[in-house]
Amino acid sequence: MPWVTWRTVKRQVCERIDEEVALEFKLVYPSELLPDQPPRIVGRRCSKGMECNQLDKPTCHWAGTLPGYDPFR
Repeated sequence: MPWVTWRTVKRQVCERIDEEVALEFKLVYPSELLPDQPPRIVGRRCSKGMECNQLDKPTCHWAGTLPGYDPFR
């Protein structure tokens, strides 16, 4: 059975909401039958994504509302 977890990869101040956010990846680790495989990234999220989604304008792809804009690059 694969193991799934969210891991924080970066903490940074977001200019859209003026707060510190944590950028996280959803990692899927392989089962014990394939121990040499690296984990796969299957999702991305921001710790303040729900707050950004309540704003009246699209924010960024980490919140899921503006796929072409990444303020953390």
